[in-house]
Amino acid sequence: MVRNTNRMWFSAAAIAAALWTPQAYAACATDEAVKALAAKILAKEPAPAPDVATVNDGICTQEKLVAILSESWGAPLGYKAGLTSKPAQEAFNIDEPVRGTLMKDMMLENGATVPADFGALPRFEADLIVSVADDEINKAATAEDVMKHLAAVYPFIELPDLVVDNPKALNGAVITAINVGARLGVLGDPIDVEQTQEFFASLADMTVSVENQDGEELSRAPGAAVLGHPLNAVLWLRKSGAIFEKGDLISVGSIGPLLVPKAGLTATVTYEGLTGNPEVSVTFD
Repeated sequence: MVRNTNRMWFSAAAIAAALWTPQAYAACATDEAVKALAAKILAKEPAPAPDVATVNDGICTQEKLVAILSESWGAPLGYKAGLTSKPAQEAFNIDEPVRGTLMKDMMLENGATVPADFGALPRFEADLIVSVADDEINKAATAEDVMKHLAAVYPFIELPDLVVDNPKALNGAVITAINVGARLGVLGDPIDVEQTQEFFASLADMTVSVENQDGEELSRAPGAAVLGHPLNAVLWLRKSGAIFEKGDLISVGSIGPLLVPKAGLTATVTYEGLTGNPEVSVTFD
């Protein structure tokens, strides 16, 4: 599952040249500001919101931040989509998702125990990860095409960190700059992708619920809450400039609301309607 560390990751300048005009990066955070932000993130301390004006500026800032954080959290492993539901987008006054980078050491095993204060502003959410079977996925034009180039899907509890000392400052540009809050995640057992219409439909039709250790339901949402179908998140990431490789992991985004971890809580996410009705769990201490 580990990305080939010899691959060339696009620099901020290369992405700018390919996707946007040079003026788009006028407000990219300085190297010094990004180093200070990374230090705060690694120390699990709230940080001032990065001074970025647009999502494009946020991507430039994110590139610098990931380069620093990967020294502690391992090589890039894939991508994550964030704000993949309309309510989430409306909450932050944007009209499309945002893109972040996953790193190798972020991934924890099913049933992991994690400090409740694993970040400056820790949260958790039901999510889903897919793994890339081959790089022909980059040519996919539809969600059905995407599925043809997937190896497996994984139940996934993402453990993001909202980072900033003033959550009201969070918007599309800032969320992008902080790498969409990527910090940790609990990965369930892989489920082989079945190249059938039934399996494709199950990804949207499944009901994803979160329960605590007492069986109390904390959230419930359909797979279709993610852009109408979870694999549409992969299409959006590709449109945004992501280039996938065999073995990449892709987080499709939250299936339900962000939740606040508390010491003593065990959260279990169940994917009813997906093959085997799989579960993934995390305990906070």
